[in-house]
Amino acid sequence: MPVHPFLSRRERFAIVGSTNDVVRDWLADGIPEVCVAVAAEQRAGRGREGRSWVAPSGAALLLSAGFRPTYLQADQVWRLAATVSLAMAEAAEEVAALPGRTIQLKWPNDLVTGTDDATRKLAGVLGETSGLGTDDPRAVVGIGVNVDWRAADFPAALRSAMTSLREVSGGQPVEVDALLTAFLAALEIRTEALRAGRFDAAEWTDRQATTGRLVLLERFDGSWRGARARGVDPVSGALLVEDPDAPGGERLIHSGEIRHLRLGDSTTSHATAATVEV
Repeated sequence: MPVHPFLSRRERFAIVGSTNDVVRDWLADGIPEVCVAVAAEQRAGRGREGRSWVAPSGAALLLSAGFRPTYLQADQVWRLAATVSLAMAEAAEEVAALPGRTIQLKWPNDLVTGTDDATRKLAGVLGETSGLGTDDPRAVVGIGVNVDWRAADFPAALRSAMTSLREVSGGQPVEVDALLTAFLAALEIRTEALRAGRFDAAEWTDRQATTGRLVLLERFDGSWRGARARGVDPVSGALLVEDPDAPGGERLIHSGEIRHLRLGDSTTSHATAATVEV
């Protein structure tokens, strides 16, 4: 696989355990950024909080990108995952010929599409870091995108909650390699901007599917809390939610505070949401 000039290393694998693990090892061996591992199939792909990520061979774009973010403060490294998400959303809309902002971001780590009543997951993002605050910070951002996957082949348990670029584009085939090429081009532009101190906060904010929606937040003790999302904070990366007990009637929720976020609709009341147990 030819190396894109923007990349220090790029390899494609037929099968790996996890592309995040591959790239993490590259960074540990001293490979500079940006290095990218792509796999047709992962045997131990994972999502946030150890969830598994499963996709049929060749039907998804499975990759991880490695960074050495010396140009970011430790509390801003979250912007790398946001940048990867934005680059993939932009690339997916391009190759599938979709209108702008068809693909949205579900805070903190998913790409979704659809309406308030039927939002479906298109991709998952997992960021892992080490050495933050030292002279050798490392970050790996993995992303798995459902590309050329027919709805009839979705796992039955996930069929109502997931989609693919093929389905979003009306059943038209979408090439995984075309998406990869478009993604790397978008990632280069956005990473160069990040290195220069520019983060596309406006686009990250405007693509949020959570804004104005009821969200159900799962705590680490297994309990759920309902709240209305007002937006996101481009400084900290946190979710802004209504909270009548907080100053100004709102507070920030950081991704490390919750295990999972589930989207509600745009009409359910906060009072109803607060009683939900899943």
